[in-house]
Amino acid sequence: MTTATSPRFDGHLLTPGDPGYDAARTVWNAMIDRRPRMIVRAASVTDVVTAVRLARELDLEIGVRCGGHNVAGLAVPANGLMIDLTPLNRVRVDPIRRRARVQGGALLGALDRASQRYGLATTAGNVSHTGVGGLTLGGGMGWLARQHGLACDNVVSCTMVTADGEVVTASRTENPDLYWGLRGGGGNFGIVTDFDFRLHDTGTQTLVAEFDFHAADAVPVLEGWRDLNAVAPRQATFTADVHDTANGPIATVGFVWVGDPARGHRLLPAMRALGRPIAERVTTPSYLELQQRDDTTGGHAYRRYSSAHYLPHFPTAAIEAFLLRGAADLHADADLPGVGLQAYGGAIADVADADAAFSYRGTMFEFGAGARWTDPAEDDNRMAAARRAGAALDPYANGVYVNSLAIDEQQRGVRRAYPPAKLARLAALKTVWDPHNVFRLNHNIRPSHA
Repeated sequence: MTTATSPRFDGHLLTPGDPGYDAARTVWNAMIDRRPRMIVRAASVTDVVTAVRLARELDLEIGVRCGGHNVAGLAVPANGLMIDLTPLNRVRVDPIRRRARVQGGALLGALDRASQRYGLATTAGNVSHTGVGGLTLGGGMGWLARQHGLACDNVVSCTMVTADGEVVTASRTENPDLYWGLRGGGGNFGIVTDFDFRLHDTGTQTLVAEFDFHAADAVPVLEGWRDLNAVAPRQATFTADVHDTANGPIATVGFVWVGDPARGHRLLPAMRALGRPIAERVTTPSYLELQQRDDTTGGHAYRRYSSAHYLPHFPTAAIEAFLLRGAADLHADADLPGVGLQAYGGAIADVADADAAFSYRGTMFEFGAGARWTDPAEDDNRMAAARRAGAALDPYANGVYVNSLAIDEQQRGVRRAYPPAKLARLAALKTVWDPHNVFRLNHNIRPSHA
């Protein structure tokens, strides 16, 4: 449809009742059931410009969707205008220059497939159906980060549509302050329609090692695993999680290795020396298979809630809290969330903290507690359990990954994601690029005057 105030788009303008409307507003959390007044499925940068100007003309809140993975559902504005970038999904790889030009609506899987044709890759999350844009603007952790830095560390330049509907470029030499803010500051400053990434010669091979232990026996295991992490090669990203099984809670420790599996095998004796596991899995997926191993089928049908932290250290008391997951004992009769850890360090910490908006580069592990369920009657209990699991690690935390903020953290979460001095610089940048807070459906950084 078109009206006097809604010009024709190269893509599609959807309103309630139109074919495709409900699919476009469905995101990776079934708790989100908001209905935009209109959805623009943008097929060009001009569409994005026109949609921003239309939303401002009609005084509609703007939501921006790519992969729709943000559990807070910030892409979906109630009675507002959603700009759906998914038709803008082209990836162009230059294997000679080792660069990838990626449109703002592309998914990580598209970037991986295009670059792996040449044995190349860049840091790109752990789930292939995540959007490149949201992941990168928040920082972008992935299996290559310890070797090659975060996704945002590999961005050479961005093309962005401003709140006034202008198109600008941000790089180290052009609008450098904006370039600083876009690398970790989220979607606060505009809508990025193109990214230029560095690629790396990673090859196509990986190794994944996982060792299961009864949670009751896992404190010394996790202590040893933590100490191994401190001296592990950068090709290894250490992981741990706790989950329930029919035989009680299980703690799994291990690592993901990107590169020659034979070199990764050298870590296995030390890992096996941690204790007597009840199960062991050592596999050698291709890099593309690794990037898809955590994909979920029917993922949009689940209701989701999460709690997260950055842990600069992981003392024994934190290990005990991690295993308990906010419960009084290991065998609590409750719907406890799964909890997990992923190691930072390496190339992430090589970058000066002042270099980009992304913060807390000295993190040892990122902690996450995640719950998923289908029955709305369980909402309160499931969310409360995830909060308790997160609260149990509060004493050991110093920040949080902005992409992992919960649906209800709002300004408290933003203050956890950025130290005060950096948040003040981000607010000043917001004042320059979006003084009226047009782009506020995000983990919002308010203008300095707000």
